[in-house]
Amino acid sequence: MNIPFLSNLKILVPEKETKTFKGGAHPDAMKALTNKLPIVDVPAPKTLVFPMSQHLGAPATPCVKVGDTVLAGQKIAEASGFVSANVHSSVSGKVIAIEERMNHFGLMINSIVIENDEQDINEFEAEPRNFKDFSPSELVDIVREAGIVGMGGATFPTHIKLSPPEGKTIDTVIINGAECEPCLTSDHRAMLETPKEVLTGLKIMLKIFGLKKGYIGIEENKADAIELLTNYAHMENDYEIEIVPLKVKYPQGSEKHLINAITGRTVPVGKLPLDVGCVVNNIDTCAAIARAVVYGMPLISRIVTVTGDCIKNPTNARVRIGTPMGDVIEYLGGLKAQPKKVIMGGPMMGIAVPNLDVPVVKGSSGIVALSKRSTLLRHEGVCVRCGKCVAACPMGLSPLFLKEAIVAGDFDRMKELDISACIECGSCSYVCPGANNPSQSIKTARLRLRNMG
Repeated sequence: MNIPFLSNLKILVPEKETKTFKGGAHPDAMKALTNKLPIVDVPAPKTLVFPMSQHLGAPATPCVKVGDTVLAGQKIAEASGFVSANVHSSVSGKVIAIEERMNHFGLMINSIVIENDEQDINEFEAEPRNFKDFSPSELVDIVREAGIVGMGGATFPTHIKLSPPEGKTIDTVIINGAECEPCLTSDHRAMLETPKEVLTGLKIMLKIFGLKKGYIGIEENKADAIELLTNYAHMENDYEIEIVPLKVKYPQGSEKHLINAITGRTVPVGKLPLDVGCVVNNIDTCAAIARAVVYGMPLISRIVTVTGDCIKNPTNARVRIGTPMGDVIEYLGGLKAQPKKVIMGGPMMGIAVPNLDVPVVKGSSGIVALSKRSTLLRHEGVCVRCGKCVAACPMGLSPLFLKEAIVAGDFDRMKELDISACIECGSCSYVCPGANNPSQSIKTARLRLRNMG
C-alpha cells in the first residue's frame, strides 16, 4: 500500500560499529527458507473466529449479536478495561455464533464466529488522510479505536504506550526491526515491501510525543532492509531517523535489551521502558498505526511467516485475523509431513498450539510446523552444572538455581533469585548441553506466581 505524506525526514548515516547487549545466545537464524520470498495474500476463509482475548489485559466485550450483518473493519467487540483492546471483523458477513472456542493456549475463550459473505465490503476511508491534520490526542484515539496491539508477540495495547501517565516523559521512540527470533522473517519482509508505512507510523509516533528524532534498530543480517530504509528516509527533511545496525544475537529484539543497545539506558527490574523515557514498537505495529491513521483501517490482518520442515511451501503471508491456521497452511500448499509440533510465533518464545483449528490472532507472527526429526525440538534432560545458562541469560539470572527452586517448590527462593525479571526468551534452554530446559519450568512457575497474586 502506498502511504502518502512521508515528506520531510532526515536520515543520519548509521555508525559502522554495530550495537548489542551483554549475554544472550546465537541460535541458527534459520531464515533462508523465507527471507527472500515476497508476502503472499491469503484469501479469507468461509468461516472466521475472533477470540475476545487477543491482547494482554481484560478480554474485549462483544458489541454485536448472533444474526447481525457486519462489514470488514467494523468493531465487533469493545475494550472492557484500561488494559484491553477493541476487536474488528476482518471480513464482511454474518455473525453466526458467540461462544467459547479453543485458542492457541488450549483455553476455551469467548469468541465471535463470522460467516464470510465474500463481498469484502468495508468502511475504510476513500481518500487518504494527512496525519498532520490531527492533534496528538486524536492520533492516540485513532490507534485505540483501531485495536492495535504489539504485534511482535507481547500484544500490549499500543494506545497505552502512546499515552504515558502524568509525570512520565518520553524522549526516545524506537522501532524494533531486530527480528532476532529464529525462522521468522515477517518483519524483514514488511521493511522491504512496506517501508513507507513503517516510516509513516514512526513519524506519527514522533508527532504524538512532540519529538524530532526516532530510531529504527535492525540486525545487520538484514543489510537490504537497512539500505532500503536509509534510502527512503534520506530524501526527507523535517525529522531525523537514525537507522541503528545491531549485532545478530538473541534476544536482541527484547525491548529492554534494544533500549540498552541503542541508548545505553537500563530498564530496572520491575519497571517499564517508559520509566527510562522510551517507547518501543514492532515493525508491523508501526505499519498498522500508519494504516489506521491514513486510511482508517483497524487491525484486521497481519504478516505471518509460515515455515518449518513440515511446510510444503514456506513463505510470508498476509493473513486476515480470525483465519484458522490450518486454512493458511492449506492455501500455501499444505503439509509435506505430519508435524510433531506446530508453534505460533518462533521456536524460542512461541506457543505450541493444540490443533490447526485455532485462528490467527493479532500476535501470530509465525506458524512453524516441525517434525519429530527437527533439531528445534528438544527433550527434557539433566543439568550438568556447566553454568552456560548463567552466561547466556540476558537478564543476569541463574536459571539452573531457579529450576532447582521450582522443582523444590520453594517460592521464596524463586523470588530471591528474581524470577520476575525473566523475559522468557529461552536462551538458557538453547545453550544447555544437557537439554535441561530450565526455560519451560520458569515460564510455568511465573504463571503460577501470577495466579497466586
